[in-house]
Amino acid sequence: MRKFLYGFLIAIIGIMPTISGARADVLERDTSDPLYMQAIGEVLSETTLTYWDNVLSLGERLSYGINNRLTIAANVHFQQDFDGSEDGFSAIDLGGVYRVGVASGNSAHIISDVLFGLKFGGSSHVRTPYYADSTYYAGYRFGRQWAGMTLAATIQSNWIFDDARGMAYIDFVPEAYFRITEDWRLGAQFTLRKATNPHYDQEWLGGKIVRQYGRTQYAGHLDYEFESDELQVGLDVNILF
Repeated sequence: MRKFLYGFLIAIIGIMPTISGARADVLERDTSDPLYMQAIGEVLSETTLTYWDNVLSLGERLSYGINNRLTIAANVHFQQDFDGSEDGFSAIDLGGVYRVGVASGNSAHIISDVLFGLKFGGSSHVRTPYYADSTYYAGYRFGRQWAGMTLAATIQSNWIFDDARGMAYIDFVPEAYFRITEDWRLGAQFTLRKATNPHYDQEWLGGKIVRQYGRTQYAGHLDYEFESDELQVGLDVNILF
């Protein structure tokens, strides 16, 4: 399985020289791009459906563009555990993204963002680390966009305050995203998570395919977690208002 997934990632990277240049205005509605930033007054709905480790999760995230540099968002998830009793709603997540560096502001055309937020409430029966009470997070994201592709990386730290399951962890996530045509995209990412509780250490390798219809995107993704040797499958629907 690992050889297959590594081969998939190498194949995606190998197509880079053949990518046709997409129009620059496509970036303005490419909501799956890892460096996407909403315009003033735009509302983005992101609906996610995933299945992993006998758990089906449905999530909804709404974000709003305050200005050309700041986006605020809220999201919530519900999960159904088919192999246990960890069912219920997750904590409510309130957060934002602030763009500290724009492509035109430096000779390397590097974009950079600060990520921040907190989670509160939710059922005490759902899984950590995603659904624990009183979680705070902060991170830094940077990368570069071209007409045909985007390369980015995110470093994010989370602090979970919970009497029974309190912990902290840090994620490092490099991503590659390719605009194959005006309406089709491919993406790949690797997530390395290190936690103060080693039980929650994770290594994810994933790929996705995205189809654009106007201001709506449909994305299917497949992700493999090395520590548990399990696959996650999912479907995302992004609608830009």
